[in-house]
Amino acid sequence: MSQLPVQFSVFTKPWRTISVQQLVKFVKESGFDGVEFPLREGYQLEPVDAEKGLPKLASYFADHGLKIFSVASQMEERIFSACAEAGISTIRVMPDISHEEGYHQSVERLRMNLEKVIPLCEKYGVKVGIQQHYGDFITDSTGLLQLMKGLNSAYVGAVWDCAHDALAGQQPEFGLDIVWSYLCMVNLKNAFYTRTNGPEAEQAQWNRHFTSGRQGMASWERVAEYLKKRKYEGVICLTAEYTAEAEADRLIREDIRYAKSLFQN
Repeated sequence: MSQLPVQFSVFTKPWRTISVQQLVKFVKESGFDGVEFPLREGYQLEPVDAEKGLPKLASYFADHGLKIFSVASQMEERIFSACAEAGISTIRVMPDISHEEGYHQSVERLRMNLEKVIPLCEKYGVKVGIQQHYGDFITDSTGLLQLMKGLNSAYVGAVWDCAHDALAGQQPEFGLDIVWSYLCMVNLKNAFYTRTNGPEAEQAQWNRHFTSGRQGMASWERVAEYLKKRKYEGVICLTAEYTAEAEADRLIREDIRYAKSLFQN
């Protein structure tokens, strides 16, 4: 495990086609302390097999000095049960906003769903981590706090993502401060907007380009300085989201070296 005050995780979504053995070898050699595992259909372990498979998977990671810090999955009882058995503390979800419902009704629905699963959090000792995301989701830290405010932070937490807050125009220091009382994990990724057509077009079109840690709109350096200032000692997950998907192996190795350098004393 890392000798730094934080622990570094990697979201293994880009490596869905390799074996568990290859995945563990890659994660360990890249310098991570553990992973966030996508417990979804089409990955090395699927939700239908979670109750038997997840404890075995976590044990295999542990045998190689790695931890499954969280899973990206669904808020279903069998997932809570599997996480509890495997010693995994957090299920990460992203709150979706429906165009049919509108924003406020969507938030009401999401809030009711969280209130319904809090008894499962209490029963199994597993937290729901909620992450903001661009597009048809709650997009920034302010929206996360609005959704979670008043809920028990022992059971519901914020997975604060620096790239999505940056895309929404939020300062990292403000975004972290907004969700601090609920903060359970920090995501490091980076992105910027690119124009996809020329100025001669009748209407501008834009896209998001996900890039390495040094190159986007989110300052990882400012994130690290703020976390050190407030003595954060939790998990930092590098989400390995890159528009240049074929370069993921190289980019994630560069990014973990950069991220670790920011937390050196």
